[in-house]
Amino acid sequence: MRPGPSALLFCLPLLACAQADAPQTPPLALDCGRSFEAQVAAVTAQPLTKAPGDPAEPYDYYSTADGKASYLVTRDGAPGHPAIMMQQVRGGEVVTTGCPYGDKAGYEQLHAYLDSLKSWRRKSPA
Repeated sequence: MRPGPSALLFCLPLLACAQADAPQTPPLALDCGRSFEAQVAAVTAQPLTKAPGDPAEPYDYYSTADGKASYLVTRDGAPGHPAIMMQQVRGGEVVTTGCPYGDKAGYEQLHAYLDSLKSWRRKSPA
């Protein structure tokens, strides 16, 4: 899988060293005991920024204002759908967690894809 523009928008805020002016409410931790629908409703009830959609990617991406946490919510056609994933900066590292509600192999593919974006770098023209 090649990262699309929306996928890169998902990870870029996490890699920035943004300083918050005021204390931020911690992002909602995922609770895989909730149904997919309830989890999505709880996540999207937070003050998040939704990345512009890419018709080629069956995901919705959301990030916190401080860029320290992002969520990926699958749509029909995504590997492992339904699934929700979260990336958070912890101790200078980006940690990916998630809730696989659908196909486990597809979820693992999605998890590997997100982890690969952490090291993605734009190549400079030669």
